[in-house]
Amino acid sequence: MSDLDMTAMYAMHDALRRELAHITRVTAKTGDEPQRILRTAAGWHMFKKSLHIHHTAEDDALWPALRQSLADRPDDLVLLEVMEAEHAAIDPLMGAIDAALADPDADWGRLGDLTDALATGLAAHLKHEEDAAIPLIQRTATAQQWAHFGQVHGQRIGPDAPRLIPWLLEGADEQTVATMLAPLPETVRAAYAAQWQPAYACLDRWSAES
Repeated sequence: MSDLDMTAMYAMHDALRRELAHITRVTAKTGDEPQRILRTAAGWHMFKKSLHIHHTAEDDALWPALRQSLADRPDDLVLLEVMEAEHAAIDPLMGAIDAALADPDADWGRLGDLTDALATGLAAHLKHEEDAAIPLIQRTATAQQWAHFGQVHGQRIGPDAPRLIPWLLEGADEQTVATMLAPLPETVRAAYAAQWQPAYACLDRWSAES
């Protein structure tokens, strides 16, 4: 087993699970309120953006690198294919939810069914990745491959960093926050402490007014 630091992976998974709980709570309401909230709330858009960044970075920069290293290990290659298939199964659900949010005549019950399917499917994927893919990454990935994945992931956050970094670290323990902020330039860490995190703390991201 390698000494690759998986803090960022687990932090992202924890954040996604946290937001799934919010989505489930919002869509448990009756009438058109869930549609109105999800359509306009900052939380839904931040969740979508973060999930897209995370999964596309894995698909583009992590699984292909591992596939090269596992060329002679067909069972492990199957696992990578399953990870990609699980990502691909989530994409249509996100699209269907957005279509329901954009349809003024959409059945609120269908929206609840779609978000339930998203919560179930994504939670199952995150657990599968933690149980099977993360140990494979730790056994197989080089430090350079893991660093490249982190770089691609960070680049895709890009200009959304002032919101998405505090989003990622909400509720994280002190060690996780310190580990995640340590590689960032001092100017970024200062901006996080003085501007980004306070602004995020004031954001009611799961209300229609956000």
